[in-house]
Amino acid sequence: MRKRSTRTFLLNKQPAYLLAVLFLMSAVFIGTAVGTIHVPFRDIAVILAHHLFGTELGDVDPSLDNIVWKIRFPRVVLAGLIGASLAIAGAAFQGLLRNPLADPYTLGVSSGASAGAVMVLFFNISIPFLGGFTLPVISISTAIMTIFFVLLFAQTIERSMKVETIILTGIIFSSFLGSVISLMIALTGEELRQIISWLLGSVSMRGWPYIQLIAPFFIVGALLLMYMAPELNAMSFGEEKARHLGVNVQRKKMMVLIAGSVLTGAAVAVSGTIGFVGLVIPHFVRLLIGPDHRHLLPLSMMSGAGFLIIADLAARTVISPTELPIGVITSLIGAPVFAAILINKKRKGGVA
Repeated sequence: MRKRSTRTFLLNKQPAYLLAVLFLMSAVFIGTAVGTIHVPFRDIAVILAHHLFGTELGDVDPSLDNIVWKIRFPRVVLAGLIGASLAIAGAAFQGLLRNPLADPYTLGVSSGASAGAVMVLFFNISIPFLGGFTLPVISISTAIMTIFFVLLFAQTIERSMKVETIILTGIIFSSFLGSVISLMIALTGEELRQIISWLLGSVSMRGWPYIQLIAPFFIVGALLLMYMAPELNAMSFGEEKARHLGVNVQRKKMMVLIAGSVLTGAAVAVSGTIGFVGLVIPHFVRLLIGPDHRHLLPLSMMSGAGFLIIADLAARTVISPTELPIGVITSLIGAPVFAAILINKKRKGGVA
């Protein structure tokens, strides 16, 4: 009987995986095709096959090859990695804290990563043995420090560390770090334009080197979170029940927080602050397939990648030739969703 129910459960997820893969592939091709110069899907496939598998370009225009491989495709890949990082981190934070309002943005992790990144830009910091990885490493470090300060402060206020206390503490830290960032902006000179454009969130003119910066952290963070999916499932029933099931709650909680902060810090380092992806995507995926993190995490990752690719496409085409910051698009979508979730939880009896 148990085998039958497990089999049925897994079969029910197959359409969700198929839809997520189709959505992501469609987003990649549309994001690469649409622009000032339209590139046919067939040419995109030929160009990608040429660079990835060494096939012939045939009759494809060399100028299209440059547009696709050097400009649009790396931009699409970068947007996908950032969206996937924020979405899977958000899903993990929501599962850990058992609250759909939790995400890197509301917990202050994004603001912590932003403060670290702005500090690198403001003071022109470069650690010799890290080289180009100075920015993501410092951004990740400040993200991890922020989430631990948030938890420590929440515990000081209330020993039981209720979820709403943690989220409110995260919002307080976000406001404080936002003030610190504003102070650095006010004191800066020539770097002002660079810092402000970075803070608004963008993947414009960021090619393969930025993908190389985020990729190692994305792989490590995402694999670590998916490895801990069973423990997240156990902890979603409460810490006491998780302990009875043999989960080392404190250790696993630390690992989830660190992995989520690594993903967030790396994403913020290469793109700036892009809010609400970690809130919106896991919420909708959970509505579609349920709370099982074995499926929620990978599906959130794929959906988040596709979502941010489409958001970036909208950012660069809505008022073309002017380009909007991608963070503006995600906030326009995310803020109403955040309000809707809050109202829904209030009707059900509180925000925790």
